[in-house]
Amino acid sequence: MSFSISGKTAIVTGAANGVGLAIARHFSDVGANVMFADMDEDRLAEEVGKGNDQDGSTQYFAGDLRERLTIANLLSATIDAFERVDILVNASRQVLLSDPLDADDKSIDVMLSQNLLASLRLSQLVARRMIKQAENDTNTAEASAGVIVNLSSIAAERTHPALMAFSVSAAALNQMTRSLAVSLAGHRIRVNAVAIGSVMSASLKDQLKERGAGLRDEILDHTPLGRIASPGEVAEAAQFLVSESARFITGQVVTLDGGRTLIDAVADGAH
Repeated sequence: MSFSISGKTAIVTGAANGVGLAIARHFSDVGANVMFADMDEDRLAEEVGKGNDQDGSTQYFAGDLRERLTIANLLSATIDAFERVDILVNASRQVLLSDPLDADDKSIDVMLSQNLLASLRLSQLVARRMIKQAENDTNTAEASAGVIVNLSSIAAERTHPALMAFSVSAAALNQMTRSLAVSLAGHRIRVNAVAIGSVMSASLKDQLKERGAGLRDEILDHTPLGRIASPGEVAEAAQFLVSESARFITGQVVTLDGGRTLIDAVADGAH
């Protein structure tokens, strides 16, 4: 069994920090060509520069992926740099707490745009490129022509009023994953998601700064494995899903939460 993605080309969004950065950096470390994509150009330049890349296998693209033109430009930049794209990881997401009874609250609009629509539009565009590439591939009928992985959350299946907008966007992303998996299966393109729980993401770091040891203790008390996962563990799960070892896995939402969803509802910030 091989999890190798050496020589493959991946686009990773949300790659300036947190889980997205961990995935992008891990993919680069194991031999993939990686386009780091995010809105934060300064942080992207800093993080890509840390890799001391000498062979051009890591590049970055800065822009607002909620804009259709920006998405098209991202794909064009990737093709210009690496000539193809084999993997897409939609790891860009936003978490906002909101009041579900506030009719003027815009959180649902923001999170559907950021967490769902941007990922959908980029997936559609990249999938069309993968289909075009496959026309000239000599791979067997069993090999994947491309792989898409979406970063989701256990909030999709759990309920907390302040997380309603985020939960709705995560649930919609899971259904998008399943729908695209069926639509693209005939083209040998696989689509899966990783639903994270208690992972040291950028949003969880912010929550821990605000609420301190009390929140950390609450998370540990409600996680059977008794710890918070590192972003690197999400990156390793993503590597498995995009590798040929997972070539018969599609349309699945893989939960990475230390058993948290087995015993309780999700709490504020614990996502």
